[in-house]
Amino acid sequence: MIQKQYRTKWKDSIIEYLENHADQSFSAADIYADLKGQEASINLTTVYRNLEKLTDSGKLMKYKAAGEESYRYQYIEPYGNCQEHIHMQCRVCGKLFHLECGFMKELTGHLLEHHGFVLEGQGSMLSGLCERCSGK
Repeated sequence: MIQKQYRTKWKDSIIEYLENHADQSFSAADIYADLKGQEASINLTTVYRNLEKLTDSGKLMKYKAAGEESYRYQYIEPYGNCQEHIHMQCRVCGKLFHLECGFMKELTGHLLEHHGFVLEGQGSMLSGLCERCSGK
């Protein structure tokens, strides 16, 4: 049975948040705090429910970063298939980058050939400093 997709005020607000923060990762609490500031009637359960639906539909990537208690989300719709590349995040400003260059083929080939390891891009996250935050 195909479940009908409903558009609600909150779903639209969450999607707008995602579009405005497409180069960052975020938690449900981040979205909740932002939307709560705009309108007092949203609750955290609504945010989680919508994030799960968006994850199931392939618009979000859900992962747990090392050292974090809660899940993080990333809007992947504008970036295509996040399964096929590594992600990098600046630990100062939080900006996300998608490593979508020829190096990915070289890296995945090396990992498989020399280490017997198949890299899964979804949920991958390298931490460091972006060009702006590193001062370069």
